[in-house]
Order: sequence, then structure tokens, then C-alpha cells
Amino acid sequence: MAAFLNMLWERIRLFLASYNLLTDTLDILLVALFVYFIVRLVRDSRAEQLIKGILFLGLLYFFAFLLNLTTVEYLLKAVFDSGLLVLVVIFQPEIRRALEQAGHSRSGLFRIFGGLNGEDNTFIIDQWNKAIHATAQAVDILQKRRMGALIVMERTTRLGEIAHSGTLIDAEPSGELIANLFYNKAPLHDGAMIFREGKIYAAGCILPLTDNLQISRELGTRHRAGVGMSENSDAVVVILSEETGMISVAEGGELQRNFTPKTLAKTLEDRMLWERENTFDLSKKRLFRKNKKQTVGGRDE
Repeated sequence: MAAFLNMLWERIRLFLASYNLLTDTLDILLVALFVYFIVRLVRDSRAEQLIKGILFLGLLYFFAFLLNLTTVEYLLKAVFDSGLLVLVVIFQPEIRRALEQAGHSRSGLFRIFGGLNGEDNTFIIDQWNKAIHATAQAVDILQKRRMGALIVMERTTRLGEIAHSGTLIDAEPSGELIANLFYNKAPLHDGAMIFREGKIYAAGCILPLTDNLQISRELGTRHRAGVGMSENSDAVVVILSEETGMISVAEGGELQRNFTPKTLAKTLEDRMLWERENTFDLSKKRLFRKNKKQTVGGRDE
């Protein structure tokens, strides 16, 4: 028995020595961390859409090679030959932000490689339910006081770089809090507020303006910023005009106007919950209906 154990140990030792298991494991872990770092870098910004575009070009190059499309293959090869430089230029804001976090934070690496958001879908539905009705309540308050608002509801496109142009809040939604943020003497009123997963993520944020020349001249900077944000992401943007008190919703570069607080809540439910069939299953939709009935039953319609 002792001889068998000695022989087994010797073979294990030779296996570890010949394959450098420790070194290979460390190598694989470092590559995995690097890939995870890239995922974290992309998923919190609009760069995710750029990644999809790059993958599409790679697929197009593959088919051009198979079908012997010489001109297309030559042009795409010229692009990919300078791929590293192109990637650095495209993702310069994300790379810079990540390096700043690593260099200036005591826990820089831990912040960069922080865990993914694994919140339960049921909890997220409940959060969005509260966020939608808090938004409608806040818009009603602000409309009566002739104050403006610009509210961005983040969906799949992450708006991390937009959020960092303002002040991070990470607070539970309520109509009073949202109204206070847009009170015309508050320091964060002159900017946009961002919802993420049903929570108030940031306020006082700067949004990109639209380049669409077809937008009416009577619409000001707040509306142009809302449309611009909807053009650059899949977010739903709520705009309350300070001058006219009109409620508008921007989505996909299109602007819809003349909402009331009640129709706004219904529209946001359609945009943020009912269309997400690939995210929420039927049982969670039923839970949303139950929560909605409880919420509506507790207030005057």
C-alpha cells in the first residue's frame, strides 16, 4: 500500500512539474480577470453598442473572406490592421476613467473588478413600479409650480459616463425627492436626473444635444438634450417644459408631447416593463399587476 501511494505521489509530482500547473492556472486567471475587466468597462457605458458594431464588422469580414469579396475584404482588413489604435481612440473615455479609478482610489482594483449587478428581477420590477409612480407624482408637483424637469430612465444601454458628469445619488425614488432635485433654486436642478434599475442614480447630469434640424425651433435646450439622449441610447427620457408646463417623452430620437401625469405613468409602464418580455417572465408580470393594484388602491385617482 505504501509503495502504491509513493508511486501515485511521484506521478502527481511529475505531472505538476511537467505541465507547470500553477503557472498555467495563474496565466488563465489573469486572462479571465482581464476579460472581466473589459466587460465591466463596457457594460457601464454606451461603448456596449460600439462593441456590437465591431463584432458586426468582424462577421462581415468573415463572410467577405468566404465569398471572395475582394474589395470588401481589402477595406475591412485595412480597418482591422489598425484595430488596436482604433479601439484606444474609441474607448478613450472608458479607459481613462478606469485608470483614474485604479490610480486614485485606495481600493481601485476592487472597484474596477466589483461584482456585477445580480439583483433579483422581482425586486427590480418593484423598484421600477415605485420609480414610475414617483416620477408621475413629481411631474405633477413641478407642473403646478411651473418648474422644468429632465428625467432619463436607463434601459439596456448603460449611461455611466453621462452619470459621472453630474452627482451620484443612489437613492430610493419618491415624488418629493425628485421634485426637490428639480426645484429651481436647488444646485442640481439645471441638469438631468438618471434612473438605474428603478433607483435615482445621479442628478445634475449633462446630456448630449441632438443634431436633428427637423426639431421645432420653439423647443429649447432641455428638449434637445432629451431627444439627443434618446438618439444615443435606448433610454426613455421624460421632459417637463418650464415655460409651457407640457410633458413630453423622447425615445429613439422621436418626441411625443401633451402627456398628463396619469398618461405619463401608463406610457412609462409600457416602455419600461411590458415590452421587456425577454427579461421578465409571466409570473413576474402577474406580480407587477398585483403591486400596481395595491399602489393605485392606496391613492385618489
